Amino acid sequence: MTDATSVSSGARNGSRRVRVLIVDDSAVVRGIFERELARDDGIEVVGVAADPFIARDKIVTLKPDVITLDVEMPRMDGITFLRKLMHYYPMPVVVVSSLTPAGGELALEALAAGAVDVLCKPGSAYMVGDMSAELCEKVKAAFHAVVRKPTAKPEGKPAAPQRLSMTLTTNKVVAIGASTGGTEALAKVLSVLPANAPGVVVVQHMPEHFTRSFAERLDGLCAMNVKEAEDGDRVVPGRVLIAPGNYHMLLGRSGANYFVQVRSGPLVGRHRPSINVLFKSVARYAGRNAIGVIMTGMGADGTDGLREMKAQGARTVAQDKDSCVVFGMPKVAIEIGAVDHVAPLDDIARTILDLATL
Repeated sequence: MTDATSVSSGARNGSRRVRVLIVDDSAVVRGIFERELARDDGIEVVGVAADPFIARDKIVTLKPDVITLDVEMPRMDGITFLRKLMHYYPMPVVVVSSLTPAGGELALEALAAGAVDVLCKPGSAYMVGDMSAELCEKVKAAFHAVVRKPTAKPEGKPAAPQRLSMTLTTNKVVAIGASTGGTEALAKVLSVLPANAPGVVVVQHMPEHFTRSFAERLDGLCAMNVKEAEDGDRVVPGRVLIAPGNYHMLLGRSGANYFVQVRSGPLVGRHRPSINVLFKSVARYAGRNAIGVIMTGMGADGTDGLREMKAQGARTVAQDKDSCVVFGMPKVAIEIGAVDHVAPLDDIARTILDLATL
């Protein structure tokens, strides 16, 4: 983006329609916003964008007056994009997200980053009709706002940690696969993670009916909530979902929300649940918002999936040889170039947390 002190150089006297760009990763939400904003004679929707990188190009070519921006998006979260936009190309932004309730901390963070206003997406208690009028009103008000490049923070004062947008979103997913020796290794890793750690999905090769007891045991050891996964369970911070024995577990996504699908089906690589099945679904739906961990186990399950995760921008970790009960799956993953970091068992939890803040 070209550096600028202001965008929307057209007259702000209400003599023409406000040109709006909608930025949201959900096609459903984009469609709703486009339809509802278009109902207002004073607003023209000039484009939509599914992520900040597409938005960046459309801002340059379409020169909108106002942007509506979701904070939960692939490739770059909305808060990060907002900060970059305000630095290089300041313009009126209305943050529209299910994660910005009135008075909420994330709303304050968005406003501090330069957003003109914030608005909740329609939900069970906030219907589309109720949202539409307010959205149009805020967009037209933003058009008249004076937007300037944020001033630098005073020297000598440390900048506030900018991790809130990560910890309050569902955009970080930790996927772990383990087999032989994995039950104790998982207990060691998961018991160290704090209660607000990113959501974790786990495949541990284990027979049917054993995974529920395993999950209950882990729940008693961990600050996070641990449970055997059920179809439709959401992947949220503070929760660990263990794939049930004899069922595959896949990651799915609806808008900003991640959830798991629990399915039967054929064995994959002689396994059900299969680590590869989980990791490949994580690669598809979480991409660079994910962290993949391959731990002790025999064979090669999970290695192809981990490679796909890495190819989609996920950060990947393998347990090192000395701490593995069986250095099979991690060894293959390392050999095929699917691993970014190799760590001893005692360091895996810290590695996960460090990567989650990047």
